[in-house]
Amino acid sequence: MLLTPEQEQIGRDNFHEVVGVSRRDFMKTAAAAGTGLGALYFGYSKLEGKPVRTAFIGTGDEGNVLINEHPTDYMEIVAIADLRPANQKRTFTGSHPVARRGLNAVLGRAKADDVAKNVFTNHRDLLAKKDELGLEAVVIAVPLNQHAPIAIECLEAGLHVICEKLMAQNVTDCKRMIRAAEERDLMLAVGHQRHYSVLYDNAAHLTNEMELLGDIKFIRAQWHRNNSFPGSDAWQKWNSSAKEDRDLLTKMEQDGSLKEYGYETAKKLIDWRLYNSTGGGLMAELGSHQMDAASIFLGKKHPLAVQGYGGKNFFGMEGVGPESAWKDDRDIDDQIFVTFEFPGKTHEKNERDVAVVTYSSMNTNRWEPYGEAVFGSRGTLWMKTEKEALLYKESSKDSPGGVEQRIWMVNSKGSGPVLDSYETSAPSAAASGAQAGMGEKISRGYREEMEHFCYCVRTGKNELRCNGHVAMADAIMALTGNLAMKHKKRIEFKPEWFDASSDACPEEDEQVKTA
Repeated sequence: MLLTPEQEQIGRDNFHEVVGVSRRDFMKTAAAAGTGLGALYFGYSKLEGKPVRTAFIGTGDEGNVLINEHPTDYMEIVAIADLRPANQKRTFTGSHPVARRGLNAVLGRAKADDVAKNVFTNHRDLLAKKDELGLEAVVIAVPLNQHAPIAIECLEAGLHVICEKLMAQNVTDCKRMIRAAEERDLMLAVGHQRHYSVLYDNAAHLTNEMELLGDIKFIRAQWHRNNSFPGSDAWQKWNSSAKEDRDLLTKMEQDGSLKEYGYETAKKLIDWRLYNSTGGGLMAELGSHQMDAASIFLGKKHPLAVQGYGGKNFFGMEGVGPESAWKDDRDIDDQIFVTFEFPGKTHEKNERDVAVVTYSSMNTNRWEPYGEAVFGSRGTLWMKTEKEALLYKESSKDSPGGVEQRIWMVNSKGSGPVLDSYETSAPSAAASGAQAGMGEKISRGYREEMEHFCYCVRTGKNELRCNGHVAMADAIMALTGNLAMKHKKRIEFKPEWFDASSDACPEEDEQVKTA
């Protein structure tokens, strides 16, 4: 969705206008609070008692983003574990001035030095010292194929768990994780951070509670990138990784010890997102976030069916692209296009009421920014790069719409709040209030999800917004999408797949086995 800067600004103002009017009192409270917006929006309070003593298992790119964002008044990092020496070091020194500043900067050198006394080369050595460390919880940010094994080991050791998304590499493992947590009355959260995004919370308020977009029949989600230029793929790290990492992991590969931790080769550990044995491809790494968002906008309903196309159409094909791409040995698809069918509002009474969600991800063109466009009968909502929400009205009999039309919200007799258009060149006071209520800088939700996790651990209230059951639904969407592309067929979702007490799962379903 390409718009002029002026049209984008109108969309932002429209979103703020409607949020400001529909949540006027709430926004005044949020603006007055100034800080602690997560607690205000998502229903947790300042932590009573000491911060939760937590270890980070996996301190690569995502792990260090979480370390950078960890809430020091809710969570105390007491130890880290990572197989790679360079990852261990940059946990303290940092590798990015904003996103991954390192513990020396986040905590100060004295506190960071205390953590440095407890650096482990693997999670098993860490778990052996859990009592000595007074450990209560872990944050797991390792390659996908090790999410379930490590999470279950930690749960069995009596620790609460936040695990990065995708929850697991298959649905059976998702159910094993849920059961391991519930049998021990432990918290299990999964890092689909849009559940803790103030921006998405306000957008969902408009689509679900206010129903201002009308009937949503189509959502278009995409995450397009261009990795066709040599050296441009951020997931391809082997050549740029530290020599000490490559040397150590290669030695472990040769002596067989690397397999003990779930990796066939050193390269597959470092470039884990590029291989089906260690990752889940574009659908798991990128699409899962956006299918999660689509589900939120449709009332957190489970999909009905999925079909699609996926292929390795660029990398590894001689004569296509530069020679470096010919020699690329990744086995995940580099272009995927899937179509999901979701139940509409009246689907239980009328099976024809279906909402369609499309998702595409590619590696050879990034013309449009990533995000989700929600198309309703009364308006269109565009969630742009998780940082902005733009709202536009559909033209109606009595008022115009479109990308250059400013809107406001009025109450219509018999039909509740509706959008109307008006002639002005500036946003109203309500729009300014909404913007102030969401904060100058939009949070992606990392800090808020960790705050709420620690709040739930300390209070014993399992109110996690992305618990194992919610995260398993996201995994089912992504993994079944992969199966539909692999077997080139339409697959219907079954209710028992979403039931953690049932052993049924899409990987073992007859739709797949007979494909």
